[in-house]
Amino acid sequence: MKVSKLFAATVCGGAIAGLLPSFAFASCGAAFCTVNSNWTSESAATEAGSVLDLRYEYVHQTQPRSGTDNVGVGEIHRHHDEVSTVNRNLLMTYSHTFNSEWGLSVTAPIVDRDHLHIHHHNGEQVPEQWNFTELGDVRVVGRYQLPDVGNPLKPSATGMTFGLKLPTGRTTMANEDGDLAERTLQPGTGTTDAIIGAYYHQKLPQSNASWFAQAQYQHALNSHDGFKPGDQFGADLGYRYGVTDQLGALVQLNFLVKRRDSGAQAEPEDSGGRYLSLSPGLSYAVSDNVQIYGFFQKPLYQNVNGVQLTANRALVVGVSGRF
Repeated sequence: MKVSKLFAATVCGGAIAGLLPSFAFASCGAAFCTVNSNWTSESAATEAGSVLDLRYEYVHQTQPRSGTDNVGVGEIHRHHDEVSTVNRNLLMTYSHTFNSEWGLSVTAPIVDRDHLHIHHHNGEQVPEQWNFTELGDVRVVGRYQLPDVGNPLKPSATGMTFGLKLPTGRTTMANEDGDLAERTLQPGTGTTDAIIGAYYHQKLPQSNASWFAQAQYQHALNSHDGFKPGDQFGADLGYRYGVTDQLGALVQLNFLVKRRDSGAQAEPEDSGGRYLSLSPGLSYAVSDNVQIYGFFQKPLYQNVNGVQLTANRALVVGVSGRF
């Protein structure tokens, strides 16, 4: 079916992208969503061609947390008390598959961020706010997929991803008073990060379903102006059930571990943590060449270092097309 070919192409493009940006929690609350939208389709078969994916994320972080406990704003004293961060991220991913083994993708995020915290200055509490819409750090990721040698009645795909996060996002954003935003709030880290990952996908034709497992590790290769982001490891486990030829029901478990940031401009005591989320969703083939999808993400476990802003939920919607 043409719809099945669309599904296969969309997943192929997603597979070469690796994991999309994960939650980058920090004391200020800057974040991307950990939902993996690469496996919204029924098949992982590869086919030469291109896929364009446009994804919107909404993450509103209003809950200060220490360890696994919610705390009030200012309950644990800091130089400044974090109040709220609204993250609206638009991610565009172009993926090209050269053949059944090799592919390449480029992901460019546009970060729309509103942040408020209370600064303590000479006994006064001074609200400080930043609002900006900027290009974030671009990712270039390759994919190598191994030949399928499994059960032909349960076709599968195994591969690895590898690439770089580039320092394309600015690190000098300031508010109207000329105050620089915290480094973790900036649209970019200023560092070049190595990315490596692996994935496995299997189709279950008899039950009209498929499942996947995927993992990724990210490590900054340098520091920039006194800041180096902590290493990240993410793992996802997902299942898709074909309700109809066009409609798919999706569910994922998303796990993330982030190490503390380092450097003179970092806040190591208030960065890093461990996170587990449940992400149900739906995908729908609008036509032979276009698919839409959506996820609702709910945290199951959040354990942060120091005091950090967290979100009680996140939303992801997107559209993918083959050409």
